[in-house]
Amino acid sequence: MAQDFERTYASSISNNSASPTSILTSNSDDALISVRCVNKHSSSATVTVLIASGGTDYNVIKDAPIPTGSSLELIDSGSKIVIQNGDVVKASSDTASAVDVLISFVDTISS
Repeated sequence: MAQDFERTYASSISNNSASPTSILTSNSDDALISVRCVNKHSSSATVTVLIASGGTDYNVIKDAPIPTGSSLELIDSGSKIVIQNGDVVKASSDTASAVDVLISFVDTISS
């Protein structure tokens, strides 16, 4: 069976941790294969990425520092994070308009 590789991006994510930017809402069983956070600001920034599932937030990473002009890859060496229908990947930064988030995923990993 062919895999359906997809991507979604969010530019200048929220700097409000109480209202993080929603980046991906799963409509099936999906596998996150890459979550990259890029600091495009002139100073360092921190990022939090979480998965909201069933009314609970689960941190993928919390308050991770990203130096100026750098990026942070959250999924390494062939690892994956499985999300299910209705799960939402969200992110926030401590600095307004500082961080872009790029997600690659396999859509509908089971039938």
